[in-house]
Amino acid sequence: MAFYEGVFIARQDASAAQVEGLQDTFAALIEENGGKVTKREYWGLRNIAYRMKKNRKGHYVLFNIDAPSPAIDELSRQLRLNEDVLRHLVVRVDELDEEQSIMMQKGRDRDDRPRRGGDRGDRPQRDNKKGGDS
Repeated sequence: MAFYEGVFIARQDASAAQVEGLQDTFAALIEENGGKVTKREYWGLRNIAYRMKKNRKGHYVLFNIDAPSPAIDELSRQLRLNEDVLRHLVVRVDELDEEQSIMMQKGRDRDDRPRRGGDRGDRPQRDNKKGGDS
């Protein structure tokens, strides 16, 4: 079996319960066809770069999949047919990453960043005087 990563974007007016149902449906479809979903991440309701089918936002979901090629073909077909799915992408990868994705780490690492206006020892002090002679 091969390894795949898949992401799909669901409509913005779908509830979290409906998106969870979509995840369960697609995971069951993969398992019925001899594969398994090793990781499932819900990235939340996020802005989309451009409007898709009158939606400016979408529910993003990531799957890590270990499945044969026919299972992925059927998953792609079902994703294409489902009216709640705006876009999807499934790509083959060499190995599955078992850690959290960058999207999930992004919110957690936000508190570790340096704050503005604090001690900025890495920059030289600027002279804020305007005009010519001092």
